[in-house]
Amino acid sequence: MRFWGVRGSLPVSGPEFHRYGGNTFCVEIQCGEQRLLFDAGSGLLPASKALLAEGITNYNLFFSHCHYDHIIGLPYFIPIYSPDADVTMWSGHMTNGMTTRQMVSEFIQPPWFPIRIDACRANMKFMDFKMGDKIDALPGIGIRTGKLDHPGNAVGYRIEYQGRTIAIITDTEHEPGGSLDPNVMALIEGVDIFLYDSMYTDDEMARHRGFGHSSWQHALKLAKASGAKKVGFVHHSPYRTDAELDMIDRSARAIFPGAFAVREGDQFDLI
Repeated sequence: MRFWGVRGSLPVSGPEFHRYGGNTFCVEIQCGEQRLLFDAGSGLLPASKALLAEGITNYNLFFSHCHYDHIIGLPYFIPIYSPDADVTMWSGHMTNGMTTRQMVSEFIQPPWFPIRIDACRANMKFMDFKMGDKIDALPGIGIRTGKLDHPGNAVGYRIEYQGRTIAIITDTEHEPGGSLDPNVMALIEGVDIFLYDSMYTDDEMARHRGFGHSSWQHALKLAKASGAKKVGFVHHSPYRTDAELDMIDRSARAIFPGAFAVREGDQFDLI
């Protein structure tokens, strides 16, 4: 796993955000020769530069949803302009009949962007699924999906490969009182690691009810209840400084040793 962006809502910069990073959400998972990218936040640009430098030409990009912070990097995904690249994009959160192709086409066009999708020269495929579907199209990789609680819907993913399991749970909001979402529990049960939307603290949740995000304290409840080995906090608030994230990281590790606040640039191997 490589983390190219772990911020939520808006890219940020400045000395107070240096260590945890300012790019919005984008995570790369390598399964053998396959490179899977989850979300197209502003971290997709540095991800694409690094992958092109490695000679990668085949990409699968999965969307949790299409709010701006999760697609803002899409027009800057360098491989889509290369005739040598194969790019498959997947989404399943939309309930209004919009397809993945429509979503991408309507975003990459004037007045939102100076060119249209027909300027892209890659071999592009657009795949649609429904929340709750299993995706078995990639050799040796099992992907389960589930509905998350977010305005306009969002999709959570569980990725299984050679006996290792990772779950990506962003963006989602937990119910008051701390009840555990069965959709989330089904995706994270017994995983090696899951990434969880930790935009807020429990104290902040009451002021942001209905925004579609959760807290790091709730992530710990989920980790303990699911038997997960590790949980990484992601989708950091654009207001959350390095010093504040350090405090959250220390507090969480004292409660659950497998918990940590993810930093942009982190990478680790589950082999």
